[in-house]
Amino acid sequence: MDFRQTAMVIDVPRQDLTVIDLFAGCGGMTQGFVDAGFTPVMAIEMNPHAAATYAANFDPDLTHTLCADISEVATADIPAADVVIGGPPCQGFSALGRQKKDDPRNKLWMEYVRVVRAAQPEFFVLENVDRFMASGEFELLSHEVDKGLLKDYEIRTAVLNAADYGAPQRRKRTIVIGSRRGQPTMPNPTHGRKATLDRAPWTTLATALDGIPFRARSSGPLPSNDMNIFDQKIAGPFTMEELHFGRNATQLSRDRYEVIPPGGGRFDLGRERPDLLPPCWRNKPTGTSDVMGRLEWDKPSVTIRTEFFKPEKGRYLHPQWEQARRSEQVNRVITHREAATIQTFPDHFLWCGTKTEIARQIGNAVPPVLARALAEHIANELVGTIPKSLSA
Repeated sequence: MDFRQTAMVIDVPRQDLTVIDLFAGCGGMTQGFVDAGFTPVMAIEMNPHAAATYAANFDPDLTHTLCADISEVATADIPAADVVIGGPPCQGFSALGRQKKDDPRNKLWMEYVRVVRAAQPEFFVLENVDRFMASGEFELLSHEVDKGLLKDYEIRTAVLNAADYGAPQRRKRTIVIGSRRGQPTMPNPTHGRKATLDRAPWTTLATALDGIPFRARSSGPLPSNDMNIFDQKIAGPFTMEELHFGRNATQLSRDRYEVIPPGGGRFDLGRERPDLLPPCWRNKPTGTSDVMGRLEWDKPSVTIRTEFFKPEKGRYLHPQWEQARRSEQVNRVITHREAATIQTFPDHFLWCGTKTEIARQIGNAVPPVLARALAEHIANELVGTIPKSLSA
């Protein structure tokens, strides 16, 4: 599906704009920047499965993809670029990571700073969890901007919701934009909970998943193709269609799914069929309502996380449900293909790795439509005023 409501139309001569993607993952940020006309000149990703996915989509000849620990990449090997982007691992101070302040992954943002210093971009974009601004790491980053290694830059920080930029998903992330050209600004939202004169309504799942069959193939091994890359054999690449598979749920699980309506969750299960409750839920009458939850057609999705294929992890049951016509219910969790589509990856995107590795790539990615909004905004600052027009 194509969720883009606006696109840049470049009517003036311009130089190629270049980008370096750090902690690149499968390339969600790069996809958005490529869509906006940028050329990637370096990508660094330590996980070989994610790096293989990145290479399959943006660098099949392996001219700029490094599967390496960023700290082992020599400063002298870092090329110049107009923009540096990336999201240093955030598990150490995310809510799910229980805010482990001493987690060594928190310090990887200093490697990000090192690359910015070496590449000398006009802009950088740092993406992280919404709680990043309350962390000690953000204080240190601010210090580097005020008096340290990044003193040539001014920054703007905001928590952006991907739904406000066309994603069919409510996903809040901290975005830091650094600029050598004065105080930067954030892109204006293009969507809102309700339509206004300057905003379209949020993209719903009915729009996002339109055309994807309700019936998914049974769980089983992925096709047997694999690739030799980074001195190892990695499964893939796989198409989006090949990721449209379900799980082999037990009858007990299917009975539970059948009871839960759109917007509902484990509390509906307790009201309608308390006999189906596991002891851990029966003994805990309070807590999150998203567990074993069903999505809704007329709203964006909740945040797609790395274990979206487990209904006990959140609101990930397919939105199709008819109480009076059970034959028209879709009683399964969303598939990898549906999750990737909700994340706004294009239909032609390729994936590498095991099912679990691909799920991790999908859940960790920046939605490409959000990345594109950032890229177009920065491109406008780099090359001057560029007219925009609506596109289908």
